[in-house]
Amino acid sequence: MPEEGVQLTPKSELLTTQEIITLARLFVKEGVDKIRLTGGEPLIRPDVVDIVAQLYKLEGLQTIAVTTNGINLARLLPRLKEAGLDAINISLDTLVPAKFEFIVRRKGFHKVMEGINKAVELGYNPVKVNCVVMRGLNEDELLDFVAFTKNQPLDVRFIEYMPFDGNKWNFKKMVSYKEMLDTVRQRWPDLEKLPCEASSTAKAYKVPDFQGQISFITSMSEHFCGSCNRLRITADGNLKVCLFGNSEVSLRDHLRSGASEDELVQIIGAAVGRKKKQHAGMFNIAQMKNRPMILIEAALKSTPLLQDAVPNLPSSKQWGHRPGHWLTPRASLSKQMGKAFKKNVFTGQHALPGSRSEQQQLAAEILQAQAHSICIFQKNLSSSSDTKCLRTGSPSIQHTSHTAVDSHSGATAGNQSEEKGPGSHSKALGSGLCASERGPSGSLTHIDQEGRAAMVDVGKKPDSERTAVASAVVRLGEKAFGMVRQNQLKKGDVLAVAQIAGIQGAKLTSQLIPLCHNIPLSHVVVSLSLDESSWAVVIQALCRSQGKTGVEMEALTAASLAALTVYDMCKAVTHDIVIEEVKLVSKTGGQRGDFQRG
Repeated sequence: MPEEGVQLTPKSELLTTQEIITLARLFVKEGVDKIRLTGGEPLIRPDVVDIVAQLYKLEGLQTIAVTTNGINLARLLPRLKEAGLDAINISLDTLVPAKFEFIVRRKGFHKVMEGINKAVELGYNPVKVNCVVMRGLNEDELLDFVAFTKNQPLDVRFIEYMPFDGNKWNFKKMVSYKEMLDTVRQRWPDLEKLPCEASSTAKAYKVPDFQGQISFITSMSEHFCGSCNRLRITADGNLKVCLFGNSEVSLRDHLRSGASEDELVQIIGAAVGRKKKQHAGMFNIAQMKNRPMILIEAALKSTPLLQDAVPNLPSSKQWGHRPGHWLTPRASLSKQMGKAFKKNVFTGQHALPGSRSEQQQLAAEILQAQAHSICIFQKNLSSSSDTKCLRTGSPSIQHTSHTAVDSHSGATAGNQSEEKGPGSHSKALGSGLCASERGPSGSLTHIDQEGRAAMVDVGKKPDSERTAVASAVVRLGEKAFGMVRQNQLKKGDVLAVAQIAGIQGAKLTSQLIPLCHNIPLSHVVVSLSLDESSWAVVIQALCRSQGKTGVEMEALTAASLAALTVYDMCKAVTHDIVIEEVKLVSKTGGQRGDFQRG
C-alpha cells in the first residue's frame, strides 16, 4: 500500500455484476476455459460469492479461481467453495507479522494465515501462495517460505519484482530466479524440477518428502511471453492483452453504448491482433509506463478483474501484486519518462541509472579526482595546537576535515565531522601523511599508503565471537509521544515497524557503509521502549556474529535506522523531533579487547 494511500474510483466507472457476467459469457463462448477474479482485493466486493455462483453456471468454463490478500478468506471461503470456486492464490510477502504490517500498512497477518489453513482444511490442493521477492525487504525469508511447504499442500510462488508506475522499482531491488534457486539449493541440494504445462507462467520445484512445492515466476529474467495465453479485464472494464502494456480498450464503454456481441468479438480480436511479441513491445522493460494493478483492479466495493485464459495471449499472474491493496485511484495512463536509460541490464544494450557498473565507474572517478589533491590532517585531541597538513597534487582543490578519533571503539576513518569552506571537498584521513597524534590504534586502517579509501583485509584474523550494543534516543514531544503510545498513527504501529527497520538495517550495513565487510550475523535484537519523562523512544540494538571483524557498525546502523523510521512515521504529526545519543554502548571480541561505555 502506498504511504500516501490511494484515491477511490467512482462506482459508476466500475463494471456492474451483470456486465462482468455478460463479458465472461462472451469470452467462454469464444473458447476461454478459466477465469480468475483478482485485484487489488476482490473479496471486499459484497457480491463476490454471487459472481462466482453465476460464473459457475457458464457452460464450457472449467476453472474459477481467486487471487486474494487473504484477510477475508477464512470468513468467505466456505460460501465461495459452495458457489463453485476451484482454485485459490493468496498474496503473502512475509512470514513476520511486524513486517507484514509494514508492507500492507494494516494489521491482519494472523487472518491471512487463518485463511491459508482454512483453504487446506476445505481440500484445496495446492493452495498457491504468491510472494514478490525484493532485496532488502524479504529475500532473507526464502528458506522460511520453502520450509512452509513441508507439511502442507502449498505451492509457494516466488515472483520477480517488476516495474510499475509508483512502485519505486529499481534493478537493485530485484532478486533473480537464478539467485533465488541457488539460495534454495544450498539448503536443499536435492531439489527436484517438476514438469509443467507449456502455457505455465511458473517453473516448479519440490523438496523430496515435502508435501508441497515451490515455483518461480521469472517475468523479468526469463520472460515467458511466447507461451503466454492470458487476457485481463480491469475493474473499470478495460481489456489489456499484456500486463506490461499501457494499451487498453474499454469494453465497458462499448457495452454501455449498446454494442452487439459480434461487434464486441471484433473489438477484442483487433486488440489481440495488436499484441506485441514480448512485454508489450518494450524490450527495455525498465522504460515501460504502465499503471500498476492496484490502480486498476480494486476499489472499496470494486469490481474484480477477470483473467481470461485463451490460446496464445498474454500472461495473467499477479507478479507485482502486493497484499493489502484495497482502494483504487484513477491513474494517468501515459506520463513521460523524463529519464534516459543507458545499457539494458539483461541484453547489454542499456543499463539503468544506479546500476552496479555505473556505481563502480562513479566510485573510480571520485577516487581519481581525490588522488589529484589531498589535504589530510588530524588534530591532537588533548591540545589546542594547529593541525598539520600535507598537500599533494593540484592546489586548486582544498580538502578540509577535522576528525575525532574514538579511542574506545577503534573507529577512525569513518567517524569524522567535516567543516567545508566554499567550493571545498571533504577527504578522509590518510595513513602516514600527518605528523599529529593518531590515537590508540596508531594508524588508520581504512586508508592505504596514498591516502585513498581501502577495505581492510581480515582474512588472516582468527574467528571469534563478536557482539556490540548501540543505542539511540528519539525525542518526540508530548503529542506525537501520546499517539505512539496509543498506537494512533495512520502509518501503523511505530514501534513494530521501527524494530523491523532496525533489523533490516543491521543486515544491510555493508551496502550502506562502503568499507564495511559483509558479516554473517547470527543474532540481531532491536528493542524500543517509551520514556514518558522525556516523551522519547529509547532504542537499543544488539548484534552478534562469529567472525573475523566486529559488529559495531551493524549495531549502530540498526539503532540509526530504527530511529529514522520513528521519525518518518511521526513527521506528519510534528517536525519538532530530535534524534540524539546515537552511540556504541558496548562491544566484545576482537584484538582491541572489550569496551563498555561508562
